[in-house]
Amino acid sequence: MQKQRRAVSATTGNPNSRQTREMVEINLMRHYPRTQRKLTRPRALDPINAAAALRFGREYFDGSREQGYGGYRYDGRWIPIALDIVEHFGLKAGQRVLDVGCAKGFLVKDLMDVCPGLEVFGLDISEYAITNCVPEAKGRLVLGSADALPFGSGSFAAVVSINTLHNLERSRLITALQETERLSPGRSYVQVDAYHNDAERDFFLGWCLTAKTFLKPADWRALFAEAGYHGDYHWTVLEMDPSVNDFGASGAGPNNNQAERE
Repeated sequence: MQKQRRAVSATTGNPNSRQTREMVEINLMRHYPRTQRKLTRPRALDPINAAAALRFGREYFDGSREQGYGGYRYDGRWIPIALDIVEHFGLKAGQRVLDVGCAKGFLVKDLMDVCPGLEVFGLDISEYAITNCVPEAKGRLVLGSADALPFGSGSFAAVVSINTLHNLERSRLITALQETERLSPGRSYVQVDAYHNDAERDFFLGWCLTAKTFLKPADWRALFAEAGYHGDYHWTVLEMDPSVNDFGASGAGPNNNQAERE
């Protein structure tokens, strides 16, 4: 896996000691299938769609593509991501991992499958998702918010949060990053929505229903520093490729088998 390293001063488990470690910009979602976003018009233009999505209920997960995933079902696509996470953090049986924004627990299940004996837990704001989680995640998912994690400091070997934290306003997002750091100092991974230019930003604004904080990579790094976040990270940037993403008049219908986190 290609990694870009950045040296930072990171707090270790001892609050009185500091050591230099390297934050890593790494794409742990590199094996995730390309997702088609093809609708006849930008879905975010309709406030009804955004209102439905922000309830994070049935409409968002298992309703229409205009209001969310268009069907959030397990299909095994998280297995290679789970393998990369285990390798990246050197995870072993008996260690504890937390997935913040776990939805229906697909990654929780796959992490336990690829690393037998790993203790994996999830947290999500959606009661619907937790109630309808995969059987293997039953009893391992907690209802809650990323900016108030109900776990003890240093209680996890790693914390991951993929395409979730950007759903918080800036102040709450900073708190969520601090909470992530508290649970697993320097051993975490977050992936957030980003853009490089106006064209990517405009397309994002037509698609996104839930993100409240979306920045250029340099601005995200500044926010990480402001929060005191020392874990690893990467971006979700919507492809400017009409064969994959298009709000044209082609009439292409939504892909109803999506498992992305938006």
